[in-house]
Amino acid sequence: MSYEHIGFATEGNVAVVTLNRPQRRNALSLGLMQELLACLSEIGERRDLRAVILGAAGKVFSSGHDLSEMVGRDLSEYRRLFDVCTQLMTKVQSIPQPVIAEVQGIATAAGCQLVATCDLAIAAEEAAFATPGVKIGLFCTTPMVALSRAVGRKRALEMLYTGEMIDARRAAEWGLVNRVVAADQLRAETRQLAERIAGASDLVVALGKQAFYTQIDLDQPKAYAYAKEVMSMNALAHDAQEGISSFLEKRAPCWTGR
Repeated sequence: MSYEHIGFATEGNVAVVTLNRPQRRNALSLGLMQELLACLSEIGERRDLRAVILGAAGKVFSSGHDLSEMVGRDLSEYRRLFDVCTQLMTKVQSIPQPVIAEVQGIATAAGCQLVATCDLAIAAEEAAFATPGVKIGLFCTTPMVALSRAVGRKRALEMLYTGEMIDARRAAEWGLVNRVVAADQLRAETRQLAERIAGASDLVVALGKQAFYTQIDLDQPKAYAYAKEVMSMNALAHDAQEGISSFLEKRAPCWTGR
């Protein structure tokens, strides 16, 4: 796969996707979002890829929407821009492979939204996060959706109302990222996490990812009703029977994806 605004590579059974507009602070232009959407769609169809790392070139992870595309447009153009952004965020969570954000620098507005949307995130100590739209008269309403689900109401509203930056350590405390590492350890740490995920049955991980996002917004009785059905069906899978048997027999499992 070849793209203008993003990079794509594979490392074994891990896909590595890179935002590649460092000269524009990896702003999420319409073109970049469309490329990223297409790339993730294709990754989602591949059984040989078990996890995705989403990183960025340069010093900034992403500064959010490309503001040069948001001046003097009509309502239909703004709707199209945010429609594509919403499709992108939905795609991150709907493909079967877990997506890990590798955050080396600042992530603001829709860039922060992208980190919050990813299944997992590891940040370098230099990373920082903000939803600063309120400062330029454009409240970060769509980033708010992912942010509030990641960090909760009060913390999200503090970020949204003030637009102030939070550092990587606070982002980890608030649940926006999983952990923080030294910059020179970021690449290795992210890949180690991806490889641990890739070592499991791809069928089971995909089933679990779908189930997680389905149950998370249900009330508890409905969540349990749904989860018990998924787990019952999961127990019938060949990989579940293989995994249980291998555990009882004290041997390594042999996954088949069935």
